[in-house]
Amino acid sequence: MDIVRQTFQQLRRDYAMSEYEYSQTWLKKSRGYFAYLKCTNSEPHASRPFSAKVARMRHSAFFVGIGAVLLLSLILSGCGVRSIPTALNEVEATWSEVLNQYKRRSDLIPNLVNIVKGYAAHEKETLLAVVEARAKATQTQVSTNQLTPESLRQFSQAQAGLGSALSRLMVVVERYPELKANENFRDLQVQLEGTENRITVARYRYIQSIKGFNNLITVPPESWYNSWFLKHEKKPQFSVEDEAAVKQVPTVKF
Repeated sequence: MDIVRQTFQQLRRDYAMSEYEYSQTWLKKSRGYFAYLKCTNSEPHASRPFSAKVARMRHSAFFVGIGAVLLLSLILSGCGVRSIPTALNEVEATWSEVLNQYKRRSDLIPNLVNIVKGYAAHEKETLLAVVEARAKATQTQVSTNQLTPESLRQFSQAQAGLGSALSRLMVVVERYPELKANENFRDLQVQLEGTENRITVARYRYIQSIKGFNNLITVPPESWYNSWFLKHEKKPQFSVEDEAAVKQVPTVKF
C-alpha cells in the first residue's frame, strides 16, 4: 500500500491534475484505481482543485500588487507629483494678478493726462513723458511661459519708468491749485493710490509663490521628480533691495 500511495503522490506532483484526473491516469497505468480509493479514503471529484497552495499564492500576489500600487502612490505624492504643479499654478495666478494691476494703472493714465492738460496745457514735456512711458510699459508684456531674468528685468524697468513719469507729473500738479481741487482729478488720484497699493501686494504675493516653487524644484525629494520628469527651471524674482519694504503696503500720496 505504501508503494501505491507513493506512486500516486508522485503522479500528482508530476502532472498537477485534480484527484479525478489522477485516478484516471492511475487506472490506465496500473489498474490500481480501487487501491487508490482504499488508501486515500476519499471519493475523487473532478471539481476539487489540484492545489490550495497555488490559490493562496494567487491571493497573496493580488494583495501584494495592491499594496505596491498604494505605496508607490504615497511615495510619488511626497515627491512633487502634486505639489510642483500646484506651486506652478500659484505662480501663474500671482503673476497674472501683477499684470492685471499694472494694466489697471495704465488704463487710468489717459484720463489723468486729459484732465491735467485742461489746466496745464503748457506742461507738454511732462505730459509727453507720461504718455511715452505708458506706451512702453503697455508694449512690454511678459506671460508666465516667457518669464526669464532678462524679460522680467525689462518689464520692471518699463513699469518703473512709468511710475517715475507719474511722480514728476504729480510734482507739476502741485503748482495748480484749481487742478488739485477738480473732482475728477481727485477721483483719479484716489484710484491711482489704491492701484499702487494693490501692485505692491501683488508683487509680494508673486515673490512668495516664486520662493515656494523654486524650493520645490531645487530641494530633495521633490527636486528628484522634477529632474526626472518635469524638467522645470527656476522662475525669476523681482530685484528688491529691501524685501521687508515690499511686505509692508505703502500709502501712495500724490
